[in-house]
Amino acid sequence: MIVYEFKVKGKEKQYRAIDEAIRASQFIQNKCLRYWMDSKDSKVDKYALNKYCAVLANLFPFADELNSMARQSAAERSWSAIARFYDNCKKKVKGKKGFPKFKKNCRSVEYKSTGWKLSLTRKAITFSDKKGIGTLKLKGTYDLNYYDIKLFKRVRLVRRADGYYAQFAIDVDVKVESQPTNQVVGIDLGLKYFIADNKGNVEPSPQFYRKSEKHLIRANRKKSKKFRSQKKKALLRQSNNYHKARNRYQRKHLKVSRQRKEYCKRLAYSVIQSNDLVAYEDLNVKGLVRNRHLAKSISDAGWYTFRQWLEYFGHKYGKVTVAVPPYNTSQNCSKCGQKVKKSLSTRTHVCPHCGYVEDRDINAAINILRLGLSTVGHTETYATGDLPSWAVGASLLSNGFSMNVESPHL
Repeated sequence: MIVYEFKVKGKEKQYRAIDEAIRASQFIQNKCLRYWMDSKDSKVDKYALNKYCAVLANLFPFADELNSMARQSAAERSWSAIARFYDNCKKKVKGKKGFPKFKKNCRSVEYKSTGWKLSLTRKAITFSDKKGIGTLKLKGTYDLNYYDIKLFKRVRLVRRADGYYAQFAIDVDVKVESQPTNQVVGIDLGLKYFIADNKGNVEPSPQFYRKSEKHLIRANRKKSKKFRSQKKKALLRQSNNYHKARNRYQRKHLKVSRQRKEYCKRLAYSVIQSNDLVAYEDLNVKGLVRNRHLAKSISDAGWYTFRQWLEYFGHKYGKVTVAVPPYNTSQNCSKCGQKVKKSLSTRTHVCPHCGYVEDRDINAAINILRLGLSTVGHTETYATGDLPSWAVGASLLSNGFSMNVESPHL
């Protein structure tokens, strides 16, 4: 499965129709979740929610205007959250089990095999449901003529701060044959260095958010000055100047997010192309960001995004990626194996047992590679849980982003 993304161009009336479709999809998703919560029958499953979509279409005219398969896709989103909650309960996951929540700021609507049609040149797409979206031009560098129309499993319209986008989920094998390099590498993720490998190579942390923080704070301040609490209490719409300032603020955040994603993508591609086996830490990023002293720096680093792209490119080019437990990889000496306790502020590993001296991150990378070589062949650890990031199925990510949207030249 691969996802191609295009920016869509249309008239203001068409953009408003897309917003209406997104709101209708969100409404159906929340209604299906409420139906599951209120039902005393334990047999409410994915198929029951799909049938409930027809009931909603009969009750609400704006829901009936949405394509039937788009309604089913919204119901499947609800069931995906419910199924994940059930799985966490069965696996007895520690802490919160992720009980499904109602959505209030959805940014996308998803169509299956009907409700849309590509033009003969495949440079435009027409939506045929009653929402009135019509024909939208596709702006991008990908060539959709290369794929049979039967391979297009889903189409999603996404709203972002800088416009509207169309994503196409295409059922193709993304594997590419590549020549072996006879190289292996262990990678340690950090804050001082984004990555450090066992060979002594390091990549500095780009810190995109830190570098843009002043501009973000200034944009947020300008937005806040135009906000009127009286209008909010009276349930009135804020001024146009407020929404313009809000959009400028959103665009700045979107730019930082894209910079981080592209950096992680290019670095992961380079690592995979240079090695046959890549070992890295199986970090619990969600738990690490609970540290209020390091949360901003960890989030800015983008470790999780890097890992997802590493696994995706590893699958695509037939390379082995191994996630190893991170316990004591920074504490143990990579030469004699003895444990040498050190705080986070101690950046140099000095072993009192064998006298080995090395940078803390490089020492950890050597330990990670050793663990990776000892566990390769029976590891099934992936960043996104049971499935690797490249195996995201025909259902695209609910936030409108996809981790396997590649750059044109990769």
